[in-house]
Amino acid sequence: MKRLLATFALSLALCGVGQAAIDTYEFANDAQRERFRDLTTELRCPKCQNQDIADSNAPIAADLRKQIFEQLQQGKSNQQIVDYMVARYGEFVRYKPAINERTWLLWFGPAALLLFGVVVIGVIVVRRRRPTGASSATLSAEEQARLAALLKNETLDNQDK
Repeated sequence: MKRLLATFALSLALCGVGQAAIDTYEFANDAQRERFRDLTTELRCPKCQNQDIADSNAPIAADLRKQIFEQLQQGKSNQQIVDYMVARYGEFVRYKPAINERTWLLWFGPAALLLFGVVVIGVIVVRRRRPTGASSATLSAEEQARLAALLKNETLDNQDK
């Protein structure tokens, strides 16, 4: 019985492994293989959205890998291949979108927010270090007399107890 359960558990665990797609491409040289690897890790899978096409098992990622391979065989440059993918799938397909009028907030927004936060913290720190005013730091003669009377009454009350 234990052997049957172990066999069932092992077959269940290995069930997903048989479905993984493995691409096999023949490259002319190692430089072309390296370009293929760089391009597939540089481009995002349109279906998975947070996975590059090199690691994705989605059918569209397999199609994109095939297109990249075919374009490499045609002798196209990396920039031509990336431009083709961007034209077809939009700027989203790139992990590092180009800096232009539509993406400047994406590139510089986090730095601007960080700078704004540093300025706000700086203003808060400076305001806390400053004395709040001369009137609160020193007491007038009338206030000093009243304070002395209150302290005197309190010490007398404490002595009576």
